[in-house]
Amino acid sequence: MTERIRFGSGTADLSDDGLYRYRLTRRWGDGENVATFIMLNPSTADADLDDPTIRRCVGFAKREGCQALQVVNLFAYRATTPAVLRTVADPVGSENDEYLRRAIDSPGLRVAAWGVHGRADRIVVVKSAGAALHALGTTKDGHPRHPLYVRRDVPLLQWPLEEEGRRA
Repeated sequence: MTERIRFGSGTADLSDDGLYRYRLTRRWGDGENVATFIMLNPSTADADLDDPTIRRCVGFAKREGCQALQVVNLFAYRATTPAVLRTVADPVGSENDEYLRRAIDSPGLRVAAWGVHGRADRIVVVKSAGAALHALGTTKDGHPRHPLYVRRDVPLLQWPLEEEGRRA
């Protein structure tokens, strides 16, 4: 179920056919602190409507003292389940890597949050930018946890984890 945004502003950069969402933003304050969440793929949220994941990301961003959120994804194809990505000829989208690079290069907090379904070739795009990344903990295999599946009080950790075996 989606919910109308109650923030100062929100944007969504969509493909002309609406099948791909390259970036989503939310702003609730006047400051310059922006949290960038890098997730797997967009779901139903757009410029006017939130989904549960976006609401959760906003909560974490506010907790970290940010006044805005931007969300980009390893795959830009809009789907409610990761399994759909395997059925699409181009789940990445023609403009997605450029949006990813710009988001990663922007100042502020960067949170890797794609869960267990990120493909190695997509993760390389994020890591190759060389920016400091954080995560809301990791899975047993070291993947950054998805925001929906962690408690609200889970602290941010540097990602990838520096110490082998250190998991949250």
